Amino acid sequence: MPMARLEDLQPGPQVRGLSPSGAATVATVQWHGADVVEVFFKDPEGQPATTLLYRDREDELQIDAAGQARSFDAEPHLFKLAAEAYRIRLAHLFDPLLAIHTSNVDPLPHQITAVYQEMLPRQPLRFLLADDPGAGKTIMAGLLMKELIARGDLQRCLVCCPGNLAEQWQDELYERFQLPFEIITRDRIESARTGNPYGELDLVISRLDQMSRSDDIKAKLEDTEWDLVICDEAHKMSATYQGGEPRYTKRHHLGQLLARQTRHLLLLTATPHNGKEEDFQLFLSLLDADRFAGKYREQHHTLDHSDLMRRLTKEDLLTFEGKRLFPERIAKTIQYQLSDDEAALYRDVTEYVRNEFNRADDLQSEGRRGTVGFALTALQRRLASSPAAIHESLRRRRERLEKRLREEQAMKRGAEVKLSQERDLPELTDDAIEDLDDAPDAEVQRTEEQLVDRATAAQTVAELQAEIYRLSSLEEEAGRVHHKNVDRKWQELAHLLQDQPEMFDAEGRRRKLVVFTEHRDTLAYLCERITTLLGRPEAVVTIHGGLGRDQRRHAQDRFTQDADTQVLVATDAAGEGINLQRAHLMVNYDLPWNPNRLEQRFGRIHRIGQTEVCHLWNLVADETREGDVFQRLFEKLETERDSLGGTVFDVLGGVFAGTSLRDLLIQAVRYGDSPDVRAKLEERLEDALDRERLQELLQQRALAGDTLDMSEVLRIRADMERAAARRLQPHHVCTFFLAAFEKLGGTIRQREPGRYEIRHVPAVIRQRDRVIGSGSRVLTKYERITFEKQLVRQSGKPLAELVCPGHPLLDATLDLVLERHRRLLEQGAVLVDRTDASESPRALLMLEHTIRDATQNRRG
Repeated sequence: MPMARLEDLQPGPQVRGLSPSGAATVATVQWHGADVVEVFFKDPEGQPATTLLYRDREDELQIDAAGQARSFDAEPHLFKLAAEAYRIRLAHLFDPLLAIHTSNVDPLPHQITAVYQEMLPRQPLRFLLADDPGAGKTIMAGLLMKELIARGDLQRCLVCCPGNLAEQWQDELYERFQLPFEIITRDRIESARTGNPYGELDLVISRLDQMSRSDDIKAKLEDTEWDLVICDEAHKMSATYQGGEPRYTKRHHLGQLLARQTRHLLLLTATPHNGKEEDFQLFLSLLDADRFAGKYREQHHTLDHSDLMRRLTKEDLLTFEGKRLFPERIAKTIQYQLSDDEAALYRDVTEYVRNEFNRADDLQSEGRRGTVGFALTALQRRLASSPAAIHESLRRRRERLEKRLREEQAMKRGAEVKLSQERDLPELTDDAIEDLDDAPDAEVQRTEEQLVDRATAAQTVAELQAEIYRLSSLEEEAGRVHHKNVDRKWQELAHLLQDQPEMFDAEGRRRKLVVFTEHRDTLAYLCERITTLLGRPEAVVTIHGGLGRDQRRHAQDRFTQDADTQVLVATDAAGEGINLQRAHLMVNYDLPWNPNRLEQRFGRIHRIGQTEVCHLWNLVADETREGDVFQRLFEKLETERDSLGGTVFDVLGGVFAGTSLRDLLIQAVRYGDSPDVRAKLEERLEDALDRERLQELLQQRALAGDTLDMSEVLRIRADMERAAARRLQPHHVCTFFLAAFEKLGGTIRQREPGRYEIRHVPAVIRQRDRVIGSGSRVLTKYERITFEKQLVRQSGKPLAELVCPGHPLLDATLDLVLERHRRLLEQGAVLVDRTDASESPRALLMLEHTIRDATQNRRG
């Protein structure tokens, strides 16, 4: 290329020396005297710029031959980077397991088959993944997302889940797949710039009931479109037939709305079938409304859903070595008798609860009846929990009602004057109470504390005074029982801790144990008692809904990693996405009134990664009304467990699909002294646990009849080994990124082997991310990054961020390199001479294709 004089500068040609980033196109030239010229030009990125040129800069100027075909004057290093960028962009074509190799997961055979054989080939995806609890459905969903992102098929994704699982989804998707999902809260909705956070954000997690019960949120969802919607616990979106007509719930309507607004729809549930084929058909209509529309008729309809779903039970799941994935689990019931003082307190408090239930029946407002009933139910459960819990609950309730009495007496006179209604107390319908079963533990605790202390059936000042007098008497009685230190339930737990052989290993060391309770007062009480028994404060750690996410994670890490921490005492907050398979022993100090909670608790230790037989002990009090129900339930389950092969606990939630366990327990509390009611309750429990019904539920667990035999496992293992050999190796990504990043003006240095610090991300990369990016933005600096997932969390070293295909920093760099390469193609300066290109064999392989593509596009 010839050197240029100032007089040679004319509009049109490309000139080197005007822009530091390459050849620029001259737009206009304006002279200022005989030796100075002002040049207006466009740089290689197409951005307008201007500069003043003097005679002494003529030796820096070179004029390209504009549009010269195959000029072989392109920058050779940029050509090599572009060849690598194309290869990384197309990595999924020769690495069939790209998401696995770029995520912090070690998938199992059933997870690989679900993602790569069942879901990815379906376009568009309409699928029900119904594997058993603990099979890793979150992992499978994350792998699906990562693969779709790598293939350019996913930018906007919505995860719809129960509120108590939202944080679990957020943590798992970020820690394992580097996907920065944001949880939509009420505050986030109110602070949205456009008023619609679902339209502003691309990666979103939202609570199922928050969406289904808000017309405003559903209206916002109508204005959005999604590439993928994932619905966890999707059976909650089911509909039912009543009186021959379908009854669609608000959740089902939400499912229909989401199905209309997305290209891919994935439903996740471990309990897709409630035992009724017609209801199951309504549920499947969310996936295929045309095929499953209309009423199901047993003689005329055959439900072929094998192409819409996959279901594997725990017995079908294998490791790559062919071993069963889940070990055996054993549940035992420990019965104990209340002391005389405890029995008297139980009788007196239960009588108070029963009388208040009867008074609540006279309330005109259904919502207020539900609120008072919820408060009384919570009080009864605290009575069964511990003397400490019932004493504190009675004290707080008496103090709050006395405060209200003083306020009423200050405003009104007369004992028969009607009480004013407290406006800040929520009114709970049956649906709202059902929603609380799936709410986060912190929200449940807040609601219980608010209602147990204040919700009353009293309608006049006189009734309120009488209730306060009764509460004072019960509080005094509970205080005496509590301070006598005669707690039979604690004595049973202490006996387990000291004398149960499973609590110790072969060398006499204490094994780790999880103790579940329902209430924080009992949690504090147990923490003090167990600490005193073991003699070491560091031996006990607690988790409850009042802890922040970081605090809960720290408590989990202490329990799983510190050998000196041996007992975890927790409320159901520990059942919300926390993995505790480091332990294999569990005690239900308090039994939940929701049967699904039993499975969720046991699932904290009986999950992937558990290698030991899991043991569970349920503490049940004799001669109490709810204790009788639980005792009969566990006796029947144990009997059927022996005859049905040990899997009966897996369908416990389905047993009570039509008969609410909560309703049975409330009826036992209210009417348990009536022989007729007790006989009716016994009959309903027998019907729910009928052997034929249990066998039917166990058969329905299989549904599609999927299996995973050893030959399939061996084939998957061989496929993974071949994919590992063909995959895009991390050092290729590392070599490309280091060269491209520094060429674009970035500053990066190595900290430890394989781990780097980025001190400055140039504005051109950050700007490119704003144009193409989704999810989290590219930062201005990164303390530690790595290109190999095994170096993400090195022992004794800080966490590093994994930069791999799909990471916004790498994506922006790739796109910028390819954009510059495309501009060179358009300008005609396409190729490099083979001497420079020979530094990169891969660049030579791309050379022929680049020439062919450029010729076909008439660019060179």
